[in-house]
Order: sequence, then C-alpha cells, then structure tokens
Amino acid sequence: MLNSTSSTLSYFILGAYLHVGNLRYLYFMLTALLYIVIVFVNLLLIVVICMNRSLHEPMYMFLCSLFVNELYGSSGLFPFLLTQILSDIHTVSPSFCFLQIFCLYTYASIELCNFVVMSYDRYLAICCPLQYNTSMSLNKVFVFIIAVWLYSFVKFLITLSLALRLTLCGNILDSLYCRNSLIIKLACSDTRVNNIYGLFAFVLSVIVPLFPIIFSYMKILHICFSGSKQTRQKAVSTCTPHLVSLLNFSFGCFFEIIQTRLDMNSDPSVLRIVLSLYFVIIQPLLNPIMYGLQMSKIRNTCKILCCYKMLTIHRDLTLT
Repeated sequence: MLNSTSSTLSYFILGAYLHVGNLRYLYFMLTALLYIVIVFVNLLLIVVICMNRSLHEPMYMFLCSLFVNELYGSSGLFPFLLTQILSDIHTVSPSFCFLQIFCLYTYASIELCNFVVMSYDRYLAICCPLQYNTSMSLNKVFVFIIAVWLYSFVKFLITLSLALRLTLCGNILDSLYCRNSLIIKLACSDTRVNNIYGLFAFVLSVIVPLFPIIFSYMKILHICFSGSKQTRQKAVSTCTPHLVSLLNFSFGCFFEIIQTRLDMNSDPSVLRIVLSLYFVIIQPLLNPIMYGLQMSKIRNTCKILCCYKMLTIHRDLTLT
C-alpha cells in the first residue's frame, strides 16, 4: 500500500526548521555530542549488565531491554536530525518518513511496556519475596522481553498500514521529524478508520498499561507503610529511578499529545522545537544516568571496571 502514497508524493517537506545561518554548525556539534553521550552511557550499561554474572537477575535484564530501546529510539532520530541540520533543503522521502514513524512510535510503546513489566517485577520482589524466584525466573524474563517487543511492533504495523493506504493532498509537515498524526492531517481520503483505530490504539497503548503500574505501586506503597525499615529502604532504592523515569516519560507523552491535538502555531518556534524533541532526547539520557547512579550494584560494577581500566593503562605505560 506504500504505492498509494508514493505515487502522488516524491517527498515530504519538514517545515519546522529555522534558518540559523552558520549557527547550524554549532547546533550540529551539540546534537552530535548529545547523541554520542546517549550511545556511550546506554552501551556502557548494556555491556556491564551482559558481562557481569552478578547482574544476571530479572531486574537488570529488564533494564538491559530498556537501554537497548533507548539506543533504538535515539538512532531513529539523531542521525536524521544531524543530516537535516546541515542541509539547506529539509525534505524526506515517503519510505524513510514511514520508517522513522515506525521506529519512534514503537520505541514509545516498548518504553511503556518495559515500565509495566518492571513495575510487576518490583511488586513481586517487594510484596511476594518468597515466590519471587519461581514467579520471575530468567526464562520468564526473556519471554516477557520478547513479548514486549513483538507486541509493540505488531500493534503499530496496523497503524502504519492504515496510514500507508491514504491518498495525501499535501506534503508539508510542520515538524522536525515525521509524525503519524501529521501524515493523517494531509489526507484527502476518508480517515475515519485511522481515527477510530488511533483511539483504540491509544487506549491499548497508554490507558491499559497504566492499570498494572498503578496496582503494583499501590501494593508497594502499602508494604512500605506497614513493613519494616529495611523493606522501606529496599523499596525506595529500587523504585525511585523507575518512578522518576516513568514520570519523565509521562511528561514527554503529555507534550506530544498537546502538540498533536492543539494548534500551537501561535506559540514561539523555539518552544515548539523544545517540546517536540523532549520526548526523544531526555528519556534516553535520563534512564542510564538515573539507574547508573541509583542502583548500587550497577554503580559499584562501573567503578570496578573503571579502576581496572585505569590500572591496566597505568601498567602498560609503566612497561613502555
């Protein structure tokens, strides 16, 4: 069905880019530096978790899936942004545009589903510690992770196929990158099916996952208030980064919904750019920093690796 779009359009124009002259080279370097930091910190924690057997526990396996998703989502945006910043003409082919939409929307779905299984994991660990090892074995962890990714991919393939069948009567997207909602607004064919399924997908992707998250944390809070001091400390230390990350993700979703549902043309361009990039920049940067600093096992393992690397470098320099 891609032919329905590509037969009438050869490219989309991204209309949110500002003319900044030579400042684009500065923006390019800052964006490239940010991307390098995101890739480095997420990749570092993935390697630390995979290489250290003491971290082969359910909680850290879910974190590894989360960090892989941060790399996936940021790679769907940053290389494209870097290319567009240096370009004088901000156009993108329909096929690449739909590929980017698929990457960014599945990234968001995987992120939220990861939070669901992580909250369930914390619920079992804190509220049902005696059943934890049998209820959350490594085999079940891998099943959860695979299910999260497959569910997100399949669910959005339906949304994407509905968008691909549309006949478009314009090619200007008022955004820095491709968005499904903006594609639908360009359609001059019937979009009722897209709107109905979009509402259904929103409920399935956002509203439904909130119930297990709220249930898990209500149970955890009950245990915190009625349990021992040690239980409260364990709950706070493991749940704080998760809650901070979840709240930040919720703010990003809120900003995204505001931009897609409300007319923000009267707002300053810089504000619209910041809000549009918040969702896909802050989250991949915040998660590894939060979990790396707050989770003592990860923090201590990173310290040991850094010390070992420094000793190795010092020894090599001494020998030479």
